[in-house]
Amino acid sequence: MPSVAILAVCQALGMSCMALSITITALVGSSLAPSPSLATLPLSLQFVSTALLTIPVSLLMGRFGRRTGFTLGSLLGIIGGAVSCAAVFLADFWLFCVGAGFLGGFATHVALYRFAAADVAGPAQRSRAISYVMVGGVIAAILGPELAKWSRDLFAPVLFAGGYASLSVLAFGTLVLVQLVALPAPLSRHDRVKGRPLAEIVRQPTLIVAVLCAMVSYGAMNLVMVSTPLAMVACAHPFETAAFVIQWHVVGMYAPSFVTGHLIHRVGAERVIAVGGVLILACAAINLSGVEVLQFWSALALLGVGWNFMFVGGTALLTETYRVEEQSRVQAFNEFMVFGTTAVTALASGALFSAFGWQAVNIGIIAPVLIATLAPVWLHRRHRA
Repeated sequence: MPSVAILAVCQALGMSCMALSITITALVGSSLAPSPSLATLPLSLQFVSTALLTIPVSLLMGRFGRRTGFTLGSLLGIIGGAVSCAAVFLADFWLFCVGAGFLGGFATHVALYRFAAADVAGPAQRSRAISYVMVGGVIAAILGPELAKWSRDLFAPVLFAGGYASLSVLAFGTLVLVQLVALPAPLSRHDRVKGRPLAEIVRQPTLIVAVLCAMVSYGAMNLVMVSTPLAMVACAHPFETAAFVIQWHVVGMYAPSFVTGHLIHRVGAERVIAVGGVLILACAAINLSGVEVLQFWSALALLGVGWNFMFVGGTALLTETYRVEEQSRVQAFNEFMVFGTTAVTALASGALFSAFGWQAVNIGIIAPVLIATLAPVWLHRRHRA
């Protein structure tokens, strides 16, 4: 599947941009923000932009095709990196927020590579294709944080500006590669209007569980991950160590993709999602036990693996709930719900950490993750019955 391989490389470059941004944006925001509670506002705006654009981007791809959509997304990434770089040079917090908005638009498109892989692979290979594309994140786990460390002093004495310049270069790489992918042609207008009403589709129990698990896994992961660099710096751990922890977190997010598709094929998406929920609960328990580097590292690695199982499993479940002519609407709904949750948790993370501390951040994820862990168990029993 050469097209899936190219999409995996695009995913690797796109997720490297996201990993780089996650590593440095909260710290840059903290240095530029007029108030400590606004430290994660730029990152939150990035996720807000991602959420707001999910519906128009998915519908645009449904009308004009994936290639057009991915090309526009890459251009947003190039612009976002350049604007953010300029904002760091000018020490302008609000311009930095604008750059984050453009990067959020880029992230919207990066998140859809997995659905493009499902399109080109066909029904029998969907879960494996989704999983293979997510493997691209393993490269991101290494490249993103390493670029953050390497580029921090690139334009010294202005710290971190080089990271956003590097991000523009990676986004340009996706722009070139996406032109090489053999993507399906867009449906005709007649075919696009076929299919069931969205209100009918979203009432399916399988879809409800799929969207719930994707929302909770991304929201819980984001709530903890965004505050981790702030918590580690507050505990007197150096930036390089925080970058190392984020690096292993991203490894945990994507390395399991080598086997997640096969696990889903063998034991079912419901079981894989439930195991992911247990791992995220274990992450919260470890974080609540102390603030040494080993605890940050092991908890964030488990958080990454748990997210992978829940998110890939949820995506595989979602692809079972719609027909070809319905996919753009259903994917738009799913992505809006997921990244809307992510935007809320990104903003809440900084405020929660600033007001109540690191323990409150971890306690906050327990109840929703427990619900999302039990939901696929209920769905599995319902299917058996």
